[in-house]
Amino acid sequence: MYTLKKIKNYIRKLIFYNKYNKVKTNGEVVFYNSTQIKNFQLSKVKISIGNKTHIRGELQVFRFGGIIKIGERCFVGENSRIWSSSSVSIGNDVLISHNVHIVDTNAHELNHLERADGFFKIITVGHPIDKPNINDAPIILGDFVWINFNSIILKGVTVGEGAIIAAGSVVTRDVPPFTLVGGNPAKIIKYLK
Repeated sequence: MYTLKKIKNYIRKLIFYNKYNKVKTNGEVVFYNSTQIKNFQLSKVKISIGNKTHIRGELQVFRFGGIIKIGERCFVGENSRIWSSSSVSIGNDVLISHNVHIVDTNAHELNHLERADGFFKIITVGHPIDKPNINDAPIILGDFVWINFNSIILKGVTVGEGAIIAAGSVVTRDVPPFTLVGGNPAKIIKYLK
């Protein structure tokens, strides 16, 4: 006969499975109550997370494309969003603070009529399978990158190994390895090596 504790544990496991069964984990990965996984492609290989990584924020791949790969010993802070319709590749030992946005796509069309129609379709029938007129480009974060709170990393950016993004920065261009950048748009403040 099941005890109340066994039933509660079974329900917790079922909820955990349903919430995180659309992500490939490589080893110990820690999810929190604030974690959101939105894998509209329903394929585990589209979101991959390395060993000893902690996810407090949101990971989303669109129906029409996208891949998120996060290395080992990384941290994604609460209220941070990583959205992909192309690819977001995050190295090992990367720290992403809270309220950071990493988005490899415009997410909507630039033409006002197409954008209005596209948004209406999202709220009425869900995310589209194709992405006409939506621009995207891969984002790459090297090993040991630190992105401070309230920063934004936009499409097509590569952040080099050991780079630091200052709080509140908007990164629109590549960041060389071992540099500190900040501002809107982000500019080099200091070379760290």
